[in-house]
Amino acid sequence: MRLCSMRQLRNLLSSGLELAGALCYHEGRIQTCIRETERGETMALYAIGDLHLHFQTPLKARAQRKERVWKNHEEKFRRNCAEFLRDEDTLVLVGDHSWGHRLEECEDDLRYISDLPGQKVLLRGNHDMFWDASKTEQLNGLYAGTLFFLQNNFAAYQDYALVGTKGYTFEGPFYLNARGRIIGWDEKAEVHAGKLVERELGRLRSSFEAARAAGYRKYIMFLHYPPTSILEEESGFTAIAEEFGAEQVIYAHCHGESRFHDSIQGEKNGILYNLVSGDYRKWVPLKLLD
Repeated sequence: MRLCSMRQLRNLLSSGLELAGALCYHEGRIQTCIRETERGETMALYAIGDLHLHFQTPLKARAQRKERVWKNHEEKFRRNCAEFLRDEDTLVLVGDHSWGHRLEECEDDLRYISDLPGQKVLLRGNHDMFWDASKTEQLNGLYAGTLFFLQNNFAAYQDYALVGTKGYTFEGPFYLNARGRIIGWDEKAEVHAGKLVERELGRLRSSFEAARAAGYRKYIMFLHYPPTSILEEESGFTAIAEEFGAEQVIYAHCHGESRFHDSIQGEKNGILYNLVSGDYRKWVPLKLLD
């Protein structure tokens, strides 16, 4: 791991080297945490989310105890990573890493992730109680050289900036008629959700702006929550993606077959949207870039 200025980072990018990852702690300072590789050396970028590991905590989630897709999912995912990923690749894990509430309850889960092939970039999910957004810098210091925690900063892959935040969407409660169609919803809950959305939009913009200040003009955007709710066709998150010209938007959170189509999938307004929840992907990470 090394520290360099933005000018030094730009020089590295134009000198015949590629950076698999970087993070921005403070204005004017970039900390590269993923090794440099010679141009022409093959590497790839992958993503998946919702591992919901529980090596140190009791498993309470009914779906993980009952549904076949979750049976031995840790070992399935480990095997798939061993088959598809190499040490020079980068894997973005799009939230909900662990059921542990405190960091000491997540150490085995994070060790499992660290031991996977490739360089690992982690995004916050709604169940990642061990990760206080304000303490991201501390986590990056603690896991320097093994894991990179993406929050209010960015990572770099080749000439792309990997930007992101947890995100948020309104998820009800909804009121249904006899045919199962939505006829209303809890308006107080909707107002509260709107405040959380605004907070996350600010964090996402900070990530984009840090990357742009470092000279990046190509972006892949990551969210844990889907970019739109089931009531929306567009949102503040899709608007920011379009404003900065993100090429892809990758998200998770929608697991269980009934939720696989809660949000955008495929190309919309020139941006490719993909759901990468682990059970949706059958524990095979999605390749985003070569």
